Amino acid sequence: MSVEKVVRAEGANVKLRLKLDITQKVGEGRLKTKYEVSQYDLSAGYVLPESLKNLVPRDVPEFVDTERYVQRLMRALYHFKQCALIGPSGTGKTHVVYLVAKIAGLPLWEINCSLQTSVYDLFGRFVGLGKENWVDGLIVSWCRHGGILYLDEANMMKQDVATRLNPLLDTRGHLVLAEKDNEVIPRHKYGYVIISMNPYSVEFAGTKPLNVAFRRRLSVWINFDYLSVGSNISEREIDLVCERTKVSRELSESIVRAAAELRRRYKSGDLPYAPSVGDLINWATLIADGLPPLVAAEETIVGVASDDAEVQNSIRTTLQLIFSKKK
Repeated sequence: MSVEKVVRAEGANVKLRLKLDITQKVGEGRLKTKYEVSQYDLSAGYVLPESLKNLVPRDVPEFVDTERYVQRLMRALYHFKQCALIGPSGTGKTHVVYLVAKIAGLPLWEINCSLQTSVYDLFGRFVGLGKENWVDGLIVSWCRHGGILYLDEANMMKQDVATRLNPLLDTRGHLVLAEKDNEVIPRHKYGYVIISMNPYSVEFAGTKPLNVAFRRRLSVWINFDYLSVGSNISEREIDLVCERTKVSRELSESIVRAAAELRRRYKSGDLPYAPSVGDLINWATLIADGLPPLVAAEETIVGVASDDAEVQNSIRTTLQLIFSKKK
């Protein structure tokens, strides 16, 4: 390829990157207005390294935020730089974290604490021969470059990891890298921490109460819950299922009422599973494609809930009762 063609191609790439950046900024501005978070600018003055742009979430679906979770989370990070989210699976905790990172234009460093990630992966290690080739782990990279450190399933975290995070979360604001001659790494000025977890319960295998020292370092705790539970039916959830899948509003209402009853039973300990909004949209999508509601539920609600035949039959009974009322 000639020099002229290379220059022309590079110029086109620069224009494309600028166009994408402008589009991203316009989208961020619209979302700040939508969720009323313009006053909580988490990245004013932050310079995003080119190498980390792929860590900034894109194409995140908007969230039905009747409880102002986005605003509450951004406010907590703005004032305290760290926050805890607690609530059952499927209530939107991770969705909101991704949305906040997108709005703020910050890289997201995500760690699932239930996956038994090694200390080496989190903090770093020497590779090869000798001590000349050090590779930063995820937490160290976040500490150096900033962004949002997201610890999912935090009450499954290994205790040695939680202990090492304590200095990062208090007034010391640094990490001591024991693996690298006790190097002290200051927490980046734009380094935020979010943890999320299900409530501690014997129902969630592997969970345990958070250490008190770790817990008290998180200034704000935000509780998440389902839009509809039991007899408390959210009109907005009905509208959402209807809008996303184009099923009738009457059918959408039946779907949400069925989910609300399953969620009630889940919260009372009768079921191991409660459907999320995403599960309901999947269910309604198959109905819109022509499947009868109870047949579509077999593939999207019953099957995902459990492998246990007794549990599946119990869910089928609940769904049959809800839909028989509409006949």
